[in-house]
Amino acid sequence: MRFITAAAVLAVLLGSASGAGAPGAPHTQLEGCEDGQTWESLILDHLSRYEEMQVADVYKLIHQATMGSEHAVPDIEVARQWLSDELGDLPRGPAEPLVDSLGAGGRVARIHLRPFVAEDRAPGRLLDAFVATASGPYGKKDDLVCAMGVLRNLAQRGQLPWSPLIVTEYLGSRAAEGLPAVHHSAEYERAYRPAYRVVAIDLVPQALTR
Repeated sequence: MRFITAAAVLAVLLGSASGAGAPGAPHTQLEGCEDGQTWESLILDHLSRYEEMQVADVYKLIHQATMGSEHAVPDIEVARQWLSDELGDLPRGPAEPLVDSLGAGGRVARIHLRPFVAEDRAPGRLLDAFVATASGPYGKKDDLVCAMGVLRNLAQRGQLPWSPLIVTEYLGSRAAEGLPAVHHSAEYERAYRPAYRVVAIDLVPQALTR
């Protein structure tokens, strides 16, 4: 697949912003993106499950699906204490699967902590898998840019709860910043109390060892 830079996607997104909401506006395609259906299915599935999702939460979803948990482990002892504190004081939340694979054939998954605790899994194993994922070579920015293009095109087709202009401006801002990781929106936090760790798909068996 051709490498697609953040500057390239910024140009595409901002270049189409002025006409994105107009009837019959063309869908600018990002060349070299081979997983459009995977990203579309992932985005629409999560929007159906989490109706309070904001654009930031969808961006976070596709960022994790392509880049893993790269921003989340400043120090292993900090990560250990963070996990221990969170497991010891989990708020009530929606019913969730233990493992949420981020995309068909995806490289990473979210392991949700509430079912993890309910099944009496071993926190140390989860921590090791989480840290290994954050330290590993799981990030591909060209894949993230492809997923961002799919998100924008879904907005243009009227399949998202936000206007094409809102989606394009948000993605353009993140591209200008170098495609950073972000936090969940306040709306998502209030509605769902998210509690999970992002783990490479090949490390999930290790993370779930009792």
